[in-house]
This record gives sequence, C-alpha cells and structure tokens, in this order.
Amino acid sequence: MTVWLLRLGVGVRHGRPYHPQTQGKEERFHRTLATELLRTQQWRDLAHCQAAFDHWREAYNTERPHDALALAVPAARYRPSLRAFPATLPPIVYPRGMAVRQVYQGGRLDFRGRILRVPRAFVGYPVGVQPTATDGVVDVWFCQHRITQRDLRRGG
Repeated sequence: MTVWLLRLGVGVRHGRPYHPQTQGKEERFHRTLATELLRTQQWRDLAHCQAAFDHWREAYNTERPHDALALAVPAARYRPSLRAFPATLPPIVYPRGMAVRQVYQGGRLDFRGRILRVPRAFVGYPVGVQPTATDGVVDVWFCQHRITQRDLRRGG
C-alpha cells in the first residue's frame, strides 16, 4: 500500500512503533470498534461479519456524534479528493545524474561496492541513490520521496 501511495505522489507517515501516544486517533478508533462491535458479536459466516461491519461503519460515520468533531459526524466533514484516481500508475522516473539501483530480495541494493538495505516493500522496484552534503552519506529515494538515508562509512 505504501509503495502504491508513493507512486501516486501521496506522502506516507508512520507512527513510532510501540508508542500509541503518537497514534491516538487510530487507538481511539480501534477501542470504539472493539467496544461497539467486536466484543458484542459472534458471526455465523463471512457474509454475516461483513454485514455487521457495513452497518457499524455507516452508523459510525453518519449517525454517531464524535467528541473530537464538536459532536458532528465524520460524514459532515468529509470532502472528496480533488485529485483524480489514475487508470494506471505513473512511470518511475529519477532525475538525470541520480544513481538508479534495483532493490533485490530482502530489501538489498548494491551501491559503490556496498550492500545497502531499504524496506522490503521496495523489492523489485528501482530506487534512486544520491550523495548528500555529508561525505559518505547517501539519500535513497523512491519516486519523489526520500525513503531512507544511509551512511556508507558505517557499512550502509
């Protein structure tokens, strides 16, 4: 999902692992989901489960007031994106002069005789590698997003 979003030009941010305080909205949503639906249901089959989730989602978004929204419902604040949904993903292109490397199994790529590691989500994709102002430090890019920085002086 992250790779797909990045290819569409959408920036992605992740909260710090094991720090729920940085993910308060998601934690609150999951607590509400558990309290209002998951702990109260036993499903006969997948269709019954889906129907229960569909009903809950509709109530959550259109009927149930939310404290964080001054007791408005989420549907009252929703605005469709102005960005069109593309039929195909744009090509992956890097600026002239940027070193382009393929990411191999396990999230590895070769650069200047070293193996650099990047997230495994990028396996099979080309990434751009660009030196920074600090000697021996490189930025690794996917499309127009910097995904990591590696220090070649420390083994990458």
